[in-house]
Amino acid sequence: MHPSSNAYRYFKGLVVAATVLALSVVALGAYVRLTDAGLGCPDWPGCYGTLTVPQSEAAILKAQTAYPDSAVMVGKAWREMAHRYLAGTLGLMVLAIFVLGWKARREIKSSPYTSTFLLLLIGFQAMLGMWTVTMLLKPAIVSAHLLGGMSTLALLTWITHRHWGYYSDSIVSSRGLILAIRVALVLLFAQIFLGGWTSTNYAALACTDFPTCHGAWVPDMDFNDAFHMVRELGLSKDGGALSLASLTAIQWTHRVGALISFIYLGAVGLTALKYWQLKRWSVLLLVALLTQIILGIGNLLLHLPLVLAVAHNFTAGLLVIILVVLNSKISGGKAS
Repeated sequence: MHPSSNAYRYFKGLVVAATVLALSVVALGAYVRLTDAGLGCPDWPGCYGTLTVPQSEAAILKAQTAYPDSAVMVGKAWREMAHRYLAGTLGLMVLAIFVLGWKARREIKSSPYTSTFLLLLIGFQAMLGMWTVTMLLKPAIVSAHLLGGMSTLALLTWITHRHWGYYSDSIVSSRGLILAIRVALVLLFAQIFLGGWTSTNYAALACTDFPTCHGAWVPDMDFNDAFHMVRELGLSKDGGALSLASLTAIQWTHRVGALISFIYLGAVGLTALKYWQLKRWSVLLLVALLTQIILGIGNLLLHLPLVLAVAHNFTAGLLVIILVVLNSKISGGKAS
């Protein structure tokens, strides 16, 4: 066997670091959103026309003069810029992964086109980040930004596992279980969208009792405006204020999705336990799934404490990692 090239070794190390950073960016993005710091900087990619946050009295006065419609709030601006700095670093790492992947394309154990798609995705993520600010937190844009972040995490996890983990298409003989594991990842992303849609529409506390909602299993709801994609934050498709019935419909749907996801992913995890090659990751899936449900209920009953809300998003990222690894482990030939 020929010794590995430097490009291949750097590629292997970089994908691990980028995966960890991607999970951190997802969690920090949730923190920024939950602390209402998404518009901490009114422009993009800088903050009030600079690459840092105005802090001196003179700098704040200059920023306020240049952006009279946006009050300078240093704390929120720093949170937003910290997210941008980390996301920018992740973008540079993905660019390096793209270059190294093609340079070592005969050695890497994933298609270099995967790295190419990842680079395009991170570029689109940057555009969504810009539109999040310039379009004033439009729910469809913010939700798409969340899905893009989770997709970036998923692709990085896939590439990382192909180079550091064991995988074989002979691990699972049941075509039904293989399909179930594939569908589980799709279902998880659908539920992440519902969670993002709930958060970006500020519907997380539309009803705070549990397991009922407003004292009913099926409360009064308006689905017409609830899932109308092209509208402004807090407004119906006709421009009026979004009603409580619409917000309730959003949260109630997220609850139903959580129940379906819990049952389906739990069944997949329990079924996969009988395969020793999948046992560790199946246990992690079941633990993360139970944790996620407890965090979701806790957020409702305790009225969305920041630490639990951020942990809820972080655990969603962990579930993405776990399900991507499970999908990778049952795909392709044995890793060398």
